[in-house]
Amino acid sequence: MSVTIDITGLPSERVSVVPSPLAELGMALHALSEPGHHPELQGWATAVSSRMDPCLADRLCEADFLWRTTFSDVFAPFAGIPGLRTLPGATLAEELDLLDKLTDEQFVDAALEFTCLLRYDVQEDGPLDDPALRRRVLELAAARGTAQERIARQLLEDPPAVRAWFRKLVLDCDEAFFADTWARIQPQLAADARHKTELLRHKGLGEALSSLSGAVSLDEEAALITIDKLVVGRTATGDGGLVLVPTSLGQPHLMVLHRFGWQPTITYPVSRSRPQAPSVEQLTRRLEALAHPVRIRLCRHLARAPHTTSELADAHGMSAPEISRHLAVLKKAGLITNCRRGRYVQHQLDLSAVARLGSDFIEGVLR
Repeated sequence: MSVTIDITGLPSERVSVVPSPLAELGMALHALSEPGHHPELQGWATAVSSRMDPCLADRLCEADFLWRTTFSDVFAPFAGIPGLRTLPGATLAEELDLLDKLTDEQFVDAALEFTCLLRYDVQEDGPLDDPALRRRVLELAAARGTAQERIARQLLEDPPAVRAWFRKLVLDCDEAFFADTWARIQPQLAADARHKTELLRHKGLGEALSSLSGAVSLDEEAALITIDKLVVGRTATGDGGLVLVPTSLGQPHLMVLHRFGWQPTITYPVSRSRPQAPSVEQLTRRLEALAHPVRIRLCRHLARAPHTTSELADAHGMSAPEISRHLAVLKKAGLITNCRRGRYVQHQLDLSAVARLGSDFIEGVLR
């Protein structure tokens, strides 16, 4: 599974690396509502939450469908501007001005997409134009509670009023906590953007993309960017551009905006010198390797000390070829290591790889 971006005909000058204050505010709100996704930010989240005005906290709870489950595209309005070459604004005010340029249809579709299961990477009528879809949206929103139903109904009946409500919420968040946070992290994001831009200029797009994450790769011959994620999606730059947005608050999320008709955007966490998580394929292979009861029992022996194939066969009452087949599965999954001692090859469990499985799984599903 992956998200792909067709970049056929994309010149290097239409690839931009630009921080986005509105996108980072969205990441901040997500981190406040889902602190378990961001253990490194729990101190910051606790401090912000403890100082927050209760009325603002209640308003954030009312609007958290925009950022709790995932990351709404209302935080990336630049990508929806016609021409598909607009870049994020330098300030929150500039980005809110870009948000005002989106049509009501764009805003409503982006706001309701995750809670009401609207289609994402295909073209179709939205709930403002399709009465049947409108009824479905209200039914799904009602299933999520009265607050969600109320906002969904307001979005469908009076989009400008909800847009004004969202703008006011963003500005109040900026005054309450985000302005200080942005002042602290903006220099880091700007420095990372300059570094990635230099890589792009001097070493090419492939090198720049690989520096974002091991989950991002470029097939130059096919002119295709692939982002390794537990979702399937596709988009193309066409006559537009590609925007890379660094985030300091978004780790471990690697977000790909691939909405139909919007400019492709990759929001990537800035490096924090942490081990690279395995690919989705590698993670699946490791979990499948440990799903067999015989291999679990083998791991018990191999965790305590190195063993040869013959020793394991004797201990488990199995033939050496049977043991070899199970060891091969564990070896392919990267869970055991081999060491030759004279005439014998000893196998041992890679404790560090096994210890990372929990965090690797979490990062894989959150990526």
